[in-house]
Amino acid sequence: MYVILLGPPGVGKGTQGVLLADAMGWQRVVTGDLLRAALDAGTPLGHQAQPFMNAGELVPDPLIVEMVKEKLTALSTGTNILFDGFPRTEAQASAFSMMLQALGFAIDHVVVLEASDEVLIERVAGRRFCPSCGAVYSTVLDPSQTEGVCDNDGSRLVHRTDDTAATVQNRLEVYRRETEPLIAYYEYGRPTVHRVQGEQGVEEVQSEVRQVLGLGV
Repeated sequence: MYVILLGPPGVGKGTQGVLLADAMGWQRVVTGDLLRAALDAGTPLGHQAQPFMNAGELVPDPLIVEMVKEKLTALSTGTNILFDGFPRTEAQASAFSMMLQALGFAIDHVVVLEASDEVLIERVAGRRFCPSCGAVYSTVLDPSQTEGVCDNDGSRLVHRTDDTAATVQNRLEVYRRETEPLIAYYEYGRPTVHRVQGEQGVEEVQSEVRQVLGLGV
């Protein structure tokens, strides 16, 4: 099964994607992870992407799609895959679809997590990160056991400077303009599009995601 997980910043894509992939033994594909891995390994694609990343620019779509292709061809046949936050634009989606078709694959489901702007801004403002292990917590939904301290290694949690109401509002506008049109794009295609209310608790959202995918609770 090939599934795309979409949603605005702060809706919980990362949390839900990790929970689903871990519980079902699926492969989770996140383009940011692919880019970092390619850079660390010094692959040809990593070398091509590095100048853009060093300049703080977006890596061109053809490079991103090629990295995804490289990842897919390295996986075993029959692997269930969750594409977390990819594609992000219609241009990416179109190139991605052509690439999948050439490989003999297709997207089966698209899950869209939804929440109001007010809730999203509150959640993002409440995000905390561990600078040591990278764990992410939410003062709203998923706080650490000890306030301000990472459960994994005891490091002090930090609040990213760009997790403010103003920057979140800007990211939401980018999402509405560039990524939200993907929903209509996929509604007219082969995949089944499922809308899931993301304002529920983490467990409730996960349960509904599994239900719409026919995976049980």
